[in-house]
Amino acid sequence: MLVSAKDMLEKAREGKYAVGQFNINNLEWAKTILATAQECNSPVILGVSEGAGRYMCGYKTIVGMVNGMIEEMGITVPVALHLDHGSYEACYKCIDAGFSSIMFDGSHYPIEENVEKTTELVKICADKGMSLEAEVGSIGGEEDGVIGAGECADPEECKMIADLGVTMLAAGIGNIHGKYPANWAGLSFETLAAVKDKVGDMPLVLHGGTGIPEDMIKKAISLGVAKINVNTECQLSFAAATRKYIEEGKDLAGKGFDPRKLLAPGCEAIKNTVKEKMELFGSINKA
Repeated sequence: MLVSAKDMLEKAREGKYAVGQFNINNLEWAKTILATAQECNSPVILGVSEGAGRYMCGYKTIVGMVNGMIEEMGITVPVALHLDHGSYEACYKCIDAGFSSIMFDGSHYPIEENVEKTTELVKICADKGMSLEAEVGSIGGEEDGVIGAGECADPEECKMIADLGVTMLAAGIGNIHGKYPANWAGLSFETLAAVKDKVGDMPLVLHGGTGIPEDMIKKAISLGVAKINVNTECQLSFAAATRKYIEEGKDLAGKGFDPRKLLAPGCEAIKNTVKEKMELFGSINKA
């Protein structure tokens, strides 16, 4: 059964660890991440971008698939199904489809419009027992067409959004989606500390978890980050393992192929990536 992310994030905040959000793109990714979370006895958040939602035939299909897996695989750890960087319209679609958590990315709107739209969603999510993530200060890089320069959020604006009653807050602190460039300046812990001072016990979210040095991850958790998103690292490990399998000639031309065998090395690579991140975030045996 899918659950809101609220309880798992509050426990993470109090316990000084973070819950990993790992984005899914198909059945194999979802199955691998769920199995790994169960093996590690770790709560987990399955992230779904709007692009991945379209690829997987729509949000209702995803809800049915994940709920079926939880039942058939005997998953007992807490699992939240979360819309990642959702538009206002996509949030309503995921609410109707049965997601247990959504993110409304209003960071590209003027703060007044971000507040207005978030206020509406807070009430609906509260009525349905769903968790709601909001964003202030866009995250660098590109996520389904939403492009951010990695600017740092205004702590006062963060307080305005947090005071609306959202479950968690993503505040830009110089983090970006995708691979970090060689000249990246690093996370702004001054901004993170200022945001934490303004929003109090609100669980904070760190997007762009791929490539951030371990010491920065641990410091961010110590300053209130309770959810860390990982997507690019899973994509890279999956692609590398699949490419290696093909290059080694195991899928020989003219002899046919089994797609289950073709995808297996990539899924094993995702499993290893997820376990490493869960260990780094400190969420193992916290279910």
